Amino acid sequence: MIDRKYILALIVGVVLGAAIGLCSSVLADKDASTSVPFDELRAFSEVFGRIQKDYVEHVPDKKLIEDAIRGMLTGLDPHSSYLNSEQYEELRVGTTGRFGGLGIEVGMENGFVKVIAPIDDTPASAAGVKAGDLIIRLDEQPVKGMTLGDAVKIMRGEPGTDIVLTIVREGEDKPFKLTITRDIIKIRSVKNKLLEPGYGYLRISSFQSSTGKQLRNAVSKMIDENKGMLKGIVLDLRNNPGGVLNAAVEVSDAFLKDGLIVFTDGRIKNSEMKFKATPDDILNGKPIVVLINAGSASASEIVAGALQDHGRAIIMGERSFGKGSVQTILPTSNGGAIKLTTARYYTPSGHSIQAEGIEPDIELSRFRLEALERSPLDPVKEANLSRHLENGKKAKKSKTKDTDKDEQSAAMLKDYALSEALNLLKGINIMQAHQTGK
Repeated sequence: MIDRKYILALIVGVVLGAAIGLCSSVLADKDASTSVPFDELRAFSEVFGRIQKDYVEHVPDKKLIEDAIRGMLTGLDPHSSYLNSEQYEELRVGTTGRFGGLGIEVGMENGFVKVIAPIDDTPASAAGVKAGDLIIRLDEQPVKGMTLGDAVKIMRGEPGTDIVLTIVREGEDKPFKLTITRDIIKIRSVKNKLLEPGYGYLRISSFQSSTGKQLRNAVSKMIDENKGMLKGIVLDLRNNPGGVLNAAVEVSDAFLKDGLIVFTDGRIKNSEMKFKATPDDILNGKPIVVLINAGSASASEIVAGALQDHGRAIIMGERSFGKGSVQTILPTSNGGAIKLTTARYYTPSGHSIQAEGIEPDIELSRFRLEALERSPLDPVKEANLSRHLENGKKAKKSKTKDTDKDEQSAAMLKDYALSEALNLLKGINIMQAHQTGK
C-alpha cells in the first residue's frame, strides 16, 4: 500500500503546480487566496487511502484520480466535465456532422439524462423522442449513477443495433419504453423550401462550422426559385440544441448590417469576447419571423437574441431553454481534456440568456390545426348562381401547381406555429405596402 503521507505530499505538489500554472496563465482571480487547503486535502488523502485499503476490490490509482477530477468538475454545473482520451476523441468526432448513434442532444438533470433536443432526420426524431424527456434506463441499465459520458457511450454503437430507452415525460402517467435502431448520423444543418411564392422557410437543426455558408446558399437558392427577392422568411430554430459559436455569429450576421451580435463575460480576460455584424443583409431588410421553443438552446438563443434586440426579427413560440454559458475545451497532459464553463453569453442589449432564455415577442401555445370538411350548407356565392355574369377578365394561371398547394396546405395543418409565422409575414407585408402606397 502507498504511504498516505506520500499521497498527501503528491497531491499538494500537484495542487501547487497547478496553482503556479494558473497564475502564470492569468487564469486565477487576482483577489483569490493562494493558500493551499491542507485540511481538505488531508481528508481527500484519508479517503483515498481508505479506498485502497478497505474497498472490496482493487481500484487503480489512475481511475481514482480521474474520478476525483470528474466529480470536481461535474459538481460545478451541468455542463462542465472531465473527458478522458476516448471521450475527448468522441467529442471531436461529434462536431464533424457525421457519427453513429441515436441523434439526440443531451444533458444531465438530477442524475438522469435529459433530452435537450432530438436532431432532425435521425432515429431518435423518427421514434418520437421529445425535448424535455428524461431517460432513466438504457436497455435495462439504470442511468442513475452514470456520468453523461458513460450514458452517451452506451447510446452510441454499431449502426443497425437496437437500444431501449425508458423515458419519463411530462404529462405521461408512467415511464414508457422506446426501441430505437442506431444509425450513422449525418447532419445537414440547414434545410430550405418556399412555403408560398415569395415566402421562404429556413430550418437550422444545429450549428456546425459550415452552417453559415449553408444558410447563405439556401437563401440564394430560394431567391432563384422565386425568380426574385423574397418577401420574407421563417427561420425555424425549434429543438435546435446549439453548437459552434462562430456559426451562430455568421447566421446572425447574414441578416444584420451593423452592431453587436453577442458578447461574453467571465472571470478571466480571455473569456471577454465581442462579435459585431458586417454591412451585409442577404434579405435586404425583408421581414423575418424566428420560431423557438423550449428545445432551442445555446447558439439558437444567441441568434434569436441578436435578431430580437436589433428589431430585425419577430420571435415567436415558447421561451427558450436558457443555456447561456460558454464551455471551453482545455486539453490535459494525459490526452484527455476538461470542458470548463468560463463565461456567460449576453445579447446585444446586455440580457443574460443563462437560466432565463429568450422570451418570444409572440407566445404560442401548442395547438394542432385541422381542416374542416366542406359543409353542404356552405354559403352560396354569386359564382354559384345560374346565368351569373362572367368577370370580364381572363382567368389568371396559378403560379403554383395544385399538387404543390395541397402539400403546402397539409404541412401547414400539421404545424400551427409555422402557419402563424407565415400569416404574420403576410400581415407585415400588407402593412408595409399600405404605408408606402404600393
